Amino acid sequence: MSRTKFLSSTLNLLLTGQRKMQSSHRPCNLLCPVAPYAAAAPRLQQRPAHLLGTKRLLSPPRRHSEARLLSGMTPMATSSSPTANPQPFKLILGSSSVARKNILNEMGFEFQVMTADIDERSIRREDPDELVMLLAEAKADAIMSRMNISDYQKEGDQPTLLITSDIVVVHEGIIREKPSSKEEARQFLKGYSGGHVSTVGGVVVTNLTTGKKLGSLDKAEVYFHDIPDEIIENLIDEGVVFRVAGGLLLEHPLVLPLVEAVVGSSDSVMGLSKDLANKLIHEALLA
Repeated sequence: MSRTKFLSSTLNLLLTGQRKMQSSHRPCNLLCPVAPYAAAAPRLQQRPAHLLGTKRLLSPPRRHSEARLLSGMTPMATSSSPTANPQPFKLILGSSSVARKNILNEMGFEFQVMTADIDERSIRREDPDELVMLLAEAKADAIMSRMNISDYQKEGDQPTLLITSDIVVVHEGIIREKPSSKEEARQFLKGYSGGHVSTVGGVVVTNLTTGKKLGSLDKAEVYFHDIPDEIIENLIDEGVVFRVAGGLLLEHPLVLPLVEAVVGSSDSVMGLSKDLANKLIHEALLA
């Protein structure tokens, strides 16, 4: 396949994926009515003045994704819905995150999964932007160290891309990663009640065929109503809060009705911005 035809096919695939994503997000209130806490969800026009104007209330994650997350089921490592055109590159997701697998599946990509298995707490930075980029790069380096890179550089083969990412929650200027104890999780969640947090996500896409590595950041904000102590204790008892940065699981049915607004994209809060992933994949294929 000539380079011109290859790039044309790649652009068509990415544009098709973007159109699918746009059509799948119908404008609606983020706050899904999940009993018995649905009464806590306000109408859109009840948002405070500082959330009006350029800020917008985003649609919730799709319900089938939530079901897979909450049931603990792991989706297949490849997309179950074939794209309109054959995918002209191979993709490796460097993460075991169920949320990130679901996001790539929703984007229509076929992919394999590899895990970095690094000690994330051994990498420390005060700046959250710097920290997430270092962690995303460290994950890529760890995975690549176990590969025979020459296998991905054979002439005539499809290019292979590796995508890695990391996310932290920032609350009152303090970086919050996965809580390490029940008391820490309780402290995190009580701190979010009636307030807001920011998420900072770093994404790195490495073209294993050319050796080029591209990365960037995506940020979002989540605004909460008061979070009842009962819900906090239920989340801690489930144990789900210990598996996510800041103990923040936006799509959980106990949490979602208490979210007032998300400024940014809900997929970014869940661990991987679709728009950013698409952008970096496109640029990595041209690198």
